[in-house]
Amino acid sequence: MSYQQTIAQWNNFALLESTLKEELKSLEGNEEALKDAFFAPLEFGTAGMRGILGVGINRMNIYTVRQATEGLARLMEAKGEAEKKRGVAIAYDSRHQSPEFAMEAAKTLGAHGIPAFVFESLRPTPELSFAVRHLNALTGIMITASHNPADYNGYKVYGDDGGQMPPADADALTEYVRAIENPLTIQVGDEAELKAAGLIKMLGEEVDAAYLDLVKTVTVDPALVHEMSKEMKLVFTPLHGTGQMLGERALKNAGFEGIHVVPEQAVADPNFSTVKSPNPEEAGAFEYAIKLGTELDADILVATDPDADRLGAAVRKAKGEYVVLTGNQIASLMLDYLLRAKKAAGTLPANGTALKSIVSSELPTAIAKSYGADMVDVLTGFKFIAEKIKQYEEDHSKEFLFGFEESYGYLAKPFVRDKDAIQALVLIAEVAAYYKKKGQTLYDGLVEIFETHGYYKEQTISVTMSGITGAEKIKALMAKFRSEAPADFAGIAVSITEDFGNSTKTFTDGSTESIDMPSSNVLKYFLEDGSWIAIRPSGTEPKIKFYIGAKADSQVAVDEKVAAFEASIRSLTAE
Repeated sequence: MSYQQTIAQWNNFALLESTLKEELKSLEGNEEALKDAFFAPLEFGTAGMRGILGVGINRMNIYTVRQATEGLARLMEAKGEAEKKRGVAIAYDSRHQSPEFAMEAAKTLGAHGIPAFVFESLRPTPELSFAVRHLNALTGIMITASHNPADYNGYKVYGDDGGQMPPADADALTEYVRAIENPLTIQVGDEAELKAAGLIKMLGEEVDAAYLDLVKTVTVDPALVHEMSKEMKLVFTPLHGTGQMLGERALKNAGFEGIHVVPEQAVADPNFSTVKSPNPEEAGAFEYAIKLGTELDADILVATDPDADRLGAAVRKAKGEYVVLTGNQIASLMLDYLLRAKKAAGTLPANGTALKSIVSSELPTAIAKSYGADMVDVLTGFKFIAEKIKQYEEDHSKEFLFGFEESYGYLAKPFVRDKDAIQALVLIAEVAAYYKKKGQTLYDGLVEIFETHGYYKEQTISVTMSGITGAEKIKALMAKFRSEAPADFAGIAVSITEDFGNSTKTFTDGSTESIDMPSSNVLKYFLEDGSWIAIRPSGTEPKIKFYIGAKADSQVAVDEKVAAFEASIRSLTAE
């Protein structure tokens, strides 16, 4: 069906939701906008879907949410009546229409006789991951667009282990969703009737308390926290999102007293009115926290993104100014502290293993090895970390210690199977307390780690290529790198090339080894000096990303390397 026919279908649908009907009418005559909204369905992939709010099949609205949930219901029905009756846990963040989308999902499931456990108000993504496991639900739905701009929303699906749905089920779900030709005709139940029948059950404090009880176990040295709790000052901003629901409670439960929440950003606000982007990866997100931190002479500033699965931190340097740490640096500080504390307490297991994505820093690998622990790389996407945790639980081959991705996602304890900024809040606060007791800042601690293991620096270059033309350009660029493999970057020779698309590792002498990971459209180049470059198209945005990981013996030298690698990449992509 052409996009013009789809537009006509929506125009002729008598029961079209009123605000969407008004928007559709306002687009009359704007052929470009109509085509963008109706040309193709919003892509539903292994991570669910994410898009701009509005009318059309290429937008987030109640009909695309119903379509995704109808596909999920059909997948659950195919697993049998007993599995279907386990139900679905549903949570949502502070974005526009998040509560409505959560209830539309519940009503769609209810029409199939599938129970939905819906949080009574906004909750963090990691609590949804926990709730799936806590309730023994078959699946979970999180309504969120993470740290995207205010005009976006999204839909993430979780498996029964609390991790994002594994590839086999995700692929099957995608097929079910795509098989639905007309999302307008999907049947939904009546909310009041479904609640009366027990098919919609509301969740609240009982799950919060169970989750927070387990967050208490993240603290490694309660005596240290108790000793430093009054001396340390911490500024926390939830950036108008769900972090406020549990973040401050988790810190207080751990024993921290000097907590100062940024008041302007403590209120849930779907417009994220005090920030250009509610992304703790960006220094701009810390503007208000830095102002308050400077007034208080705070030791650490922490920020969580809208659905509280990512955490960023800013720390004081010698002259008192705050610097925003990278996700790799935060992970390095956390891992070093965890392993140091466990080794001192005699609780570091012989088969202890940390997990990270293939585009994350190699510094935590060096840290892990120095304590006698392993580091295992997985593909990008926290579900692959969750899969490894599940494997270790089943085969007892390794004991999970810590997992992270460079994109500000961390996990300390596996009662959650996704990135958990609430756990990370508690852990990074303890690390700050450890260094404060030594008379140091977290930045001093980071420099100590560099002096011990070498200076590491990472940078990501994201190139946006929107629309159909952009997708073709990204595809052509990946093909070019495969057919014309670079021999060096900035004059430093490539020693190993890893192509995760065909699961092959190639050495300079032409010999090859297989890579024991699922196929993925990623290329990674290891250089002679210990640095590396990786290339991958984004799975959720119209971007191709280049990851740089440099290593040198000083901060100046590593800064120069990163700049040289960036120039080399830009010259290669400009050709």
